[in-house]
Amino acid sequence: MKTSTALLRSGRAILRRCIGAALLSAAAALLLAGAAAADQPFTHPGLLHTDEDFSRIKARLVASTQPWQDGWNRLTANGQASLYWRSWPQAVVYRGNDGAHSQNYSLLYKDVAAAYALALRWKVSGDSHYADKAVEIMNAWSGTLTAIRGSADAALAAGIYGYEFANAAELMRGYSGWSAADFKRFQNMMLTVFYPINHDFLVRHNNARIDHYWANWDLAQMASILAIGVLADRRDLYDEAVAYFKAGAGNGSVGHLVWTLYPDQGMGQVQESGRDQGHTTLDIALVGALCQMAWNQGDDLFGYDDNRVLKGAEYVAAYNLGETVPYTTYRNSDVTQTEISSAGRGSDRPVWELLYNHYVVLKGLSAPHIAAYAAKLRPEGGGNYGPNSGGYDQLGYGTLMYTLQPIQ
Repeated sequence: MKTSTALLRSGRAILRRCIGAALLSAAAALLLAGAAAADQPFTHPGLLHTDEDFSRIKARLVASTQPWQDGWNRLTANGQASLYWRSWPQAVVYRGNDGAHSQNYSLLYKDVAAAYALALRWKVSGDSHYADKAVEIMNAWSGTLTAIRGSADAALAAGIYGYEFANAAELMRGYSGWSAADFKRFQNMMLTVFYPINHDFLVRHNNARIDHYWANWDLAQMASILAIGVLADRRDLYDEAVAYFKAGAGNGSVGHLVWTLYPDQGMGQVQESGRDQGHTTLDIALVGALCQMAWNQGDDLFGYDDNRVLKGAEYVAAYNLGETVPYTTYRNSDVTQTEISSAGRGSDRPVWELLYNHYVVLKGLSAPHIAAYAAKLRPEGGGNYGPNSGGYDQLGYGTLMYTLQPIQ
């Protein structure tokens, strides 16, 4: 009996050790998998555009296929895509009146638009003269810019122009005419001048109440952080932006951006709808860019929370096309808005081709108002798309860059 009991206990001990080893192995495997995911390299170029996009576009242009040809013509006709463009780098960029300095942020956003347009022209045509000009602009800024200041609006400059500048640089990475040292200097500029402002805003919101700032402020910072994360191969920055999009406390997280849903109409009211339509369409421009950049890294923010972004974009498109949409009174710590604002209604930003091609062409979803707005603005241009800085709040050229199939 003692021998049998001893054998039983021995067998149980062996079994426990085997099970423990198996569990440890499983846990180790999960940890390794998590570490591998965290260390997974980014796709390059992999922000708004990928090499696959350029292969598609070049093939279509060889045959002068529409609407790509019209989109290409819009790009090449823009003076910002010219070899004669002259950049004006500044040591300090000011946006917003600080009582002491003149605002000069237009010099930055115009050069950013030029660098992006020139990079596109090189990627499509293969003409290295345009690549060299884009690099010239980016080297000039990375060798000069030390700070972005002004009023609270400095955060808008760091956010909007941050994600746009990172996109221009991402297109140029790997170009033989851009030295590794100069590319590294540009990455460092983005990490030390732009990102700290982006991050600080999302964390502190200038010490204001969390619902004080409109959605576009958060969205600009998220777009910049994500873009800089990819450009600088910083997975922690990328994850910071994605996490805020999904569950951030501010008005730019998707549940606060599209804060009221109307299921019977397939729409969702956007946070700034009672303010004006210029800023509401800016919300759509920024969230569309954010989702596109994440999509090219394998994350579907477009579809997150049952296509919540789609519902918000449909709502904005419908109202700005002249249709009637439902409205729920919006309140926060500062305002009570009992009706949708007609100010700036019909605002034409070149942002709808991106959304149309993703939701309708690629995924086969219904988005009639987005489709109508894209058709209205086709072919979309870029840069100086308006009389002031709002014309540079998006990079544009969506017809050329996002069209997936010929438009009948």
